[in-house]
Amino acid sequence: MTMKIKHHLTDELLMAYAAGSLPEAFSLVVATHVSMCDECRARLAEYEAVGGAVLEDTGTPEMDAGSLEATLRLIGEMREAEEAETAAPAPQASGLFPQPLRDYVGGDLDAVEWRSVGGKVRQAVLPTDKGAAARLLYIPAGAAMPDHGHSGMELTMVLQGAFEDADGYFGRGDVEVAGEEMEHTPVAAPGADCVCLVATDAPLKFSGFLPRMAQPFIGI
Repeated sequence: MTMKIKHHLTDELLMAYAAGSLPEAFSLVVATHVSMCDECRARLAEYEAVGGAVLEDTGTPEMDAGSLEATLRLIGEMREAEEAETAAPAPQASGLFPQPLRDYVGGDLDAVEWRSVGGKVRQAVLPTDKGAAARLLYIPAGAAMPDHGHSGMELTMVLQGAFEDADGYFGRGDVEVAGEEMEHTPVAAPGADCVCLVATDAPLKFSGFLPRMAQPFIGI
């Protein structure tokens, strides 16, 4: 899908994704963005090709006893999974969510089980491993998120609508990469309500008293 995406993933994120070293939540954001972005998909293919070349140059290691049997068993399991996937109905191509995200949600926007976090803002936490957290955020047009900083990395990808902050305007497909040096107050742009996929590997640092009080309950 070709889109006018202006804010892309960093080389470091794409390389880590190609190497399989990202937490699951960050990998979900990368996979979702790459499925929509021709530029990042091409860059990712280059990093994957480099990784493949490195593996080819690596000497053949000695195999442990039972490795052949384990490999054959894994191949059998993969074939069964492929046959089951082939037999299943093909997913709908239309909708708001790209396929990587649809797989986590179990459908499109109407399948999301939202929970209020105050001020008409809603969230839905997605199941990922403990290395980082992923969630969907629904922010009404014109509404502002509380001013906050970061204790780690935050990836925010726009799926619907747009938001603005000191780093610029982020529309559908754009990704904002925020680190510990960044403090911002994202505001949903006028028009369609803003829906974002967000991944964080550490709690946010809210400036206001009320958001800090609510933080343990909303888990951000």
